[in-house]
Amino acid sequence: MTRHRLAALALVAVLFAACTGGGPSLSPSGAATPGTATGGPLSATIDTPQGTIVIALEPDTAPIATANFVKLAQSGYYDGVVFHRLVPGFVIQGGDGQYGKADAYDAQRVGQGGPGYTIKDEPVVGDYVRGAVAMARTAAPDSQGSQFFICLDDLTGRLDKAGGYVIFGQVVSGMEVVDTIAAMPNSGEPANQALDPVPMTKVTIARP
Repeated sequence: MTRHRLAALALVAVLFAACTGGGPSLSPSGAATPGTATGGPLSATIDTPQGTIVIALEPDTAPIATANFVKLAQSGYYDGVVFHRLVPGFVIQGGDGQYGKADAYDAQRVGQGGPGYTIKDEPVVGDYVRGAVAMARTAAPDSQGSQFFICLDDLTGRLDKAGGYVIFGQVVSGMEVVDTIAAMPNSGEPANQALDPVPMTKVTIARP
């Protein structure tokens, strides 16, 4: 097995590991379907102490994941939640509102939590290019909840679509903010846990 292939497998393992343990589980009736996001273009603005990130959401190609993200953002779920995992050259990851709130941060369990439910899988449309925003998950079917990641580099061919990480957005402004967050200290491999985690102070949804 080549070094490139081993590195790719290690990167995928990071995303799987980020959502395992005491995270969300399926109810007896299966994963939730929070509806679909329709009605034209949507954007999400993530305010952080490091600056603002603007994401063009993809309700047409990822309606379930987009609707879930919009619902959580509009409820205030993401406000105060940190980017807990920083993997330089790969991704930054956040969205654990259970264990990743800045004012109640649980360093031992962050990355294992979620909103108390999971959503159904849907096809992965598009590529994991720099700035792509996708749902984090475990290897289990229908295991996406609230955690998401932003690609720091073009990961096309490095991150397999078979992993099921649904792409629901693209950063259109503020990648320099994403890069700044990614460059902050982390614990190193394999966890790459942020040592001074940056919170999302506010996530706002709008129709441009």
